[in-house]
Amino acid sequence: ANERNPIPMDETNMLAGAETYRTHCAVCHGRPGGSRTEIARGMFPNPPQLFDTKDMVTDDPEGITYWKVTHGIRLSGMPGFGKTLSDTARWQVTMLVAHADKISPAVQTALAK
Repeated sequence: ANERNPIPMDETNMLAGAETYRTHCAVCHGRPGGSRTEIARGMFPNPPQLFDTKDMVTDDPEGITYWKVTHGIRLSGMPGFGKTLSDTARWQVTMLVAHADKISPAVQTALAK
């Protein structure tokens, strides 16, 4: 929980996080302003929609979110990406969802692709 994100919070890392999120996460966790996907509607427990204000993880320590991205959550459908995504990519997507309440228009556009 106390692990700190080693990469700088800047537009380049947020855009890279958006690309990773769009490719690997959005199918379950949704996009800004989007509706729950068919895959997400078929899951139990329901995956949080990370750009919906009631499900955001903006108050969670980034170390916890990074751990979840890396190891997954047992019995939830959340896979671990520790063997498939680089440390940098996992930190970038962690950064994105940690600041989901204040993403730039460019990052919103990247997520909408």
